[in-house]
Amino acid sequence: MKELEIKDLSIDDFETINNFYNMRRTSAADGNILDLFLWNDCYPSKILVTDKCLVILGIEAGKYCSMIPFCKKEDLKDSFDFLKELFNDYFKQELIVYVADREAIDILSLPEEEYEITEERDLFDYIYDSDKLKTYSGRKYHKKKNHLNAFRKAYSGRYEFRLLGMKDYSHISDFLQKWRADKSGTAMSKYIDYEISGIEKVLKWQNVIGFKAGGLFIDDSLEAFTIGKYYKEEDVVYVPVEKANSRFRGIYAYICSKFLREAFPEASKVNREDDMGLEGLRQAKLSLNPIELVEKYTIIQKWQV
Repeated sequence: MKELEIKDLSIDDFETINNFYNMRRTSAADGNILDLFLWNDCYPSKILVTDKCLVILGIEAGKYCSMIPFCKKEDLKDSFDFLKELFNDYFKQELIVYVADREAIDILSLPEEEYEITEERDLFDYIYDSDKLKTYSGRKYHKKKNHLNAFRKAYSGRYEFRLLGMKDYSHISDFLQKWRADKSGTAMSKYIDYEISGIEKVLKWQNVIGFKAGGLFIDDSLEAFTIGKYYKEEDVVYVPVEKANSRFRGIYAYICSKFLREAFPEASKVNREDDMGLEGLRQAKLSLNPIELVEKYTIIQKWQV
């Protein structure tokens, strides 16, 4: 295989990456370009661009790994063959692919004698009916509606929702530091610093990436913060970030509902991403009554040097 140009992920390559991301839209959060930049400090990525596909590479336990190539549906098999050649001939290792979507698995129809394919339940995304989360209408949302009403009553006249940007950086930074202190020692603590640095970076690129941010102020102090990006092709908004001060009863119910109503009134579905295998987070996501779970898989080639 000829010498290839493998580059570190850079915002300068946003347009190229975005074009490939949009060639075969999936319902998985891993096809949301915001996530790629948001988590790059935690999972540093490299990119490789060919005439047919974009390859996203990472390193895990000393070995290269990849996502499914981003390309047109009709080019997926050829792009996967290129990826296999890249790993076997160029990196001299087996092909390892994480967060492969169900459609890709079906299209590729990989032979069992050559690949091990594992379902990753902890990485399944949760999809919701946006209208339900905007209003909490219906019996299934009775408890959420009660929390929402309790918040409105308890803090009437004291709270304000705003769409946020870099002009609000000091408020957001102060809030994130308080959130870090609250989460210290929890199951999520090992990811916190990475997530905060990722949020602070993408805020600087908000106009380039095209996401929206919202904040809830109580007594002029930012107490909840969220980020989302809408994709018209799927009519879905991805919400990778939602943080709130849980000392205020009903604050999560309020920020979720208000953000969707104010920032994404057109969206019919919401992807609130995975639960990372954390039982408390799983129960919280299930309590919002998802209409679909997006399956994800790991593909590992049975290969010897």
